[in-house]
Amino acid sequence: MELLLESLFNGLAIGSVLLIAALGLAIVFGLMGVINLAHGELIMLGAYTTYVVQLIFKQPALQPVYGIYLIVALPIAFVVSGVVGILLERTIIRRLYGNPLETLLATWGVSLILQQFVRSVPLAYGAGLVLALLIGFLLPALLPERLQLQATSRWLRLGSWAIGALVGALSAGGLAAAIRKLSRPDARNVDVTAPAWMRGGIEWMDVTFPVPRLVIIVITVLALVAIAWFLNRSVWGLRIRAVTQNRSMSDCLGISTDTVDVLTFGIGSGLAGIAGVAVSMLGSVGPNVGSSYIVACFMVVVLGGVGNLLGTVIASLAIGVLTDLIGAGRLLTLWPEMPAPLESTVQFFATTSMARVLVFALIVVFLQFRPAGLFPQKGRMVEA
Repeated sequence: MELLLESLFNGLAIGSVLLIAALGLAIVFGLMGVINLAHGELIMLGAYTTYVVQLIFKQPALQPVYGIYLIVALPIAFVVSGVVGILLERTIIRRLYGNPLETLLATWGVSLILQQFVRSVPLAYGAGLVLALLIGFLLPALLPERLQLQATSRWLRLGSWAIGALVGALSAGGLAAAIRKLSRPDARNVDVTAPAWMRGGIEWMDVTFPVPRLVIIVITVLALVAIAWFLNRSVWGLRIRAVTQNRSMSDCLGISTDTVDVLTFGIGSGLAGIAGVAVSMLGSVGPNVGSSYIVACFMVVVLGGVGNLLGTVIASLAIGVLTDLIGAGRLLTLWPEMPAPLESTVQFFATTSMARVLVFALIVVFLQFRPAGLFPQKGRMVEA
């Protein structure tokens, strides 16, 4: 019983990481039909954001409240990845809607650029650039509507970008001067130290539940509830679903489809940043940390059914449980009388990397019988 409970918990923890990583991709890929290969690098930006926030909270002025840095890092990582995602949508993706192959190649190129950017540019300058982008995008939206409709709106937007560039440069210089680790590029992996309240584990029924994995599960549940509420209860969630069902009719009814595209891509990218916070709690953070999750994320989205949140949840948890049962060798313990041919096969795949290979092979076989996944789309989305 203890072994089964431990296996289910580990599978749930692995599935939670996959779910929170795939949640943003499910929104972008499912609702917009965009194959974003740079999604893994948005996860990487969220992980590096957590590292930067940790270093800031290690400064003498914030040392007394160091324990809350993870809570502060969550919204900041959401904003950082969301802003980069919005920039990607407005500069590249917007011109490639309806061209999946071109979108795939473009986002793959962006992923390589972001990886090299992290290797070559000091994190302080990267933080200043993100702050400049945030001010440049947000400040015009805060202006009164009467100013946005006037002929001077172009100059107001230009002034917003100038203010953003100035504030970003000053912030980058301040961070580089205050924290030496952020003043130089470093291609090596960095470690995010968990606060004291996240160390250790909780004992229950002779099973130890590590606190970091419990925190990741809680973060995943909160993110899933928030997204489900937003898509089903909020005004903009209704507009997003309307545009997804029938873009031309939504445009005729006065819904700004361009705004919906930006909002959807921003939310999906922001969720990748939150996934980066969770990933930073599991190991070292490096420029390639997102690449190890992108294939698994697409598998979760396709297996669950494109655009279906419930399917994404079930698929991620199923992949997590199967990966732990096979990769950790627990299936052999739980089923000691396994037939010899099957036992030799399970022993061959009894490592984490090989277990993923077997799970993905099983998914490919499953998709031969249900190409649309567990929960296929219905209605106008299929017709489109």
